Amino acid sequence: MRKRPNILFCIADDASHFGYNGHGAIRTPHIDRLAEHGAILANAFTTNPKCAPSRACILTGMFPWQLREGCNHVSFFPDNFSVYPDILEAAGYAVGYTGKGWAPGDYIRSGRTRNPAGPEFNEQVLMPPQDSRISDCDYAANFAQFLTAKQDQTPFCFWYGCREPHRPYNLGESCDESVGVDDVQYVPSYWPDEPLIRRDILDYAFEINWFDRHIGKMIAILEANGQLDNTLILVSSDNGMPFPRVKGQMYEQDFHLPMVAFWKNKIAPGTCLQDLISFVDLAPTFLEAAGIASGDMTGQSFLPLLTGGRETADRQYVYFGREKHDVGRENDLGYPVRCIRSQNWLYIRNARPDRWPSGNPETQYTNCDFSPTKERIMQLAAEGQPDYLEACFGKRPAEELYAVQSDEECRNNLADDPKYLSVKDQLSQDLDRKLAQTEDPRYLGKGDVFDQYPLYRNHIAPHAWASYLQGTFRPIGPPYDRVKCMAEKNADSRKD
Repeated sequence: MRKRPNILFCIADDASHFGYNGHGAIRTPHIDRLAEHGAILANAFTTNPKCAPSRACILTGMFPWQLREGCNHVSFFPDNFSVYPDILEAAGYAVGYTGKGWAPGDYIRSGRTRNPAGPEFNEQVLMPPQDSRISDCDYAANFAQFLTAKQDQTPFCFWYGCREPHRPYNLGESCDESVGVDDVQYVPSYWPDEPLIRRDILDYAFEINWFDRHIGKMIAILEANGQLDNTLILVSSDNGMPFPRVKGQMYEQDFHLPMVAFWKNKIAPGTCLQDLISFVDLAPTFLEAAGIASGDMTGQSFLPLLTGGRETADRQYVYFGREKHDVGRENDLGYPVRCIRSQNWLYIRNARPDRWPSGNPETQYTNCDFSPTKERIMQLAAEGQPDYLEACFGKRPAEELYAVQSDEECRNNLADDPKYLSVKDQLSQDLDRKLAQTEDPRYLGKGDVFDQYPLYRNHIAPHAWASYLQGTFRPIGPPYDRVKCMAEKNADSRKD
């Protein structure tokens, strides 16, 4: 009987990049080491561009539209879906999580007594870097505590849910790092390329680097305990970076995410897989590694791809869906979208193009985190330069089609171009087949049910919720103009 592997799943919160995939300001040597000695999954995709539904899909191996309330952000975890930590625990694994598990939302309402990611290990804390908004959770110390608590010979499955690089940041919190604005190698065309925007990107990078540091500590703990060689480590993120037109939106740069897998002597070092991988495939992959069938899960294990075995799954397409995210429209209505992605094409179907995809303008586009970048875009629009605002927050047509290999930013919509009619029709038909097969309520004409599911209102500040219901909600971001970069403070002190 083969020895069952340990499983360490490391998930960042809102990260589109790791160091290995080409972002000069991001330094992730430990993730890069795993990539060098394991596999890069170059075409890995989330199924929904917000935290809670994305994580629900990871845990259940199901598409978001299959998960009832779980399809929505800040809602409730359904009561009739199995999650892989529970399945592994029933098979004799020790399970646990640190940081952020399934969230934000309420899992108690469905009768659960713990987070779907497993028992919580968040007691160990630390002093975050000075002048930062980084969490005080000592992720690595909590992992060590988990290992100490379990029986020695028991295999484990652990969820490291880093809270970084989720906003808010302190503008300039990364100024003690050995990087500057010139290290930012790419600013999307839908943001102004200005020092403020680059500074915001540096703060984002600083918090990804923090995610990596704890991965390094966890690797060291496993090495010291002699457990690294029999541990499958998978590293990714739940959705894209918390910037306008990325997080929460249905474009390539949100749901195409970095992913690395390591398993010594099982995954050949330096492997780079181009196959399309969906987050619904993660749970079946973990279960197959443990020798357990995935049952009724929709996703399909990609373990054969990792280990050089025979791959039988159809990986011609991956699929995405979105319903209700954050508040910001009349009557809390969502913005329903379904998408299909092939190796070369992304087809998007916006079911309600009359609505604002990021929330109404009068609520300041609440489906986009407040940030210096967002405020600068809004300021430019107020000054008579609306192009960035339109690109990030404007209404979308009913159909969109993008040649993603040449148009990663998804700026050139080809849906109405007669030359690509056959491409669009083929993708549309294949999307319909998948939605019918998986019994998507919206495809079946019952999509209003998603707007009827309640939100977990405790997640929203009571005064903000009340003012929103009264139609006076005006979210106000941090006073970025009053936050002075620490590097400038240090420079001032040197002048003295």
